[in-house]
Amino acid sequence: MALTQADLALVAQTPLLAGLSAADLALLMEGAHSSSYPETELLFSQGDKADRFFVVLEGRVNVFALTETGDQSIIEVFDPIISFAEAAMFSTGIFPLNAEVMAGSRLVHIPASQFMKRLTDNRSLGLILLAGLSQWQFRLIHEISELKSKSPGQRLATFLLALAAKAGDAEGGRVRLPLTKAVLASRIGIAPESLSRALNRLKAFGVETHGREVEITDMDALRRMVREGGGE
Repeated sequence: MALTQADLALVAQTPLLAGLSAADLALLMEGAHSSSYPETELLFSQGDKADRFFVVLEGRVNVFALTETGDQSIIEVFDPIISFAEAAMFSTGIFPLNAEVMAGSRLVHIPASQFMKRLTDNRSLGLILLAGLSQWQFRLIHEISELKSKSPGQRLATFLLALAAKAGDAEGGRVRLPLTKAVLASRIGIAPESLSRALNRLKAFGVETHGREVEITDMDALRRMVREGGGE
């Protein structure tokens, strides 16, 4: 489906494309289209030609590697509104990992050929995109640094606080985990058994779990634990 003005407004929020004018964005999005995914399916596989990149408008995409035993190891989870897979397009032209799009998602597909031609024709646009990619890289470096400095409990608490903030529950309440516990453990860089222990230890900081439903009764205690430690 061709992109609507509402779609373009969402695409303009991505870090890669946020610095573009409306006219330049429309130019680069020529040939792009949106696709809806009623069922979970594989978006691309490791080794496939990177002939496009994507923007998540709704839903979620998991980028993963396969372990020696054939299990998925989640490398990154992309929620709205974010672009992904552009690095493969700009570099090797091959997707280095696998991607699975979740049921109920909607993505923008941006063909590489037209996009790259527009950049070749107007090199100043490339500098704008480079600035966006640099900011994104700094954010990732910061996230990795923060992740490595935190205990499993702090990593989980940080994730839950971000989830509550996204849901508008600044003072606490119920949130639903958007990932299975196995995927969540991989996402925050801990072993599944460490996730179970972290969930139990967070009870002392006002966190109760009921399946994938999580109740946070003391947001301040959870924030203090992230800042000061405890619950390791």
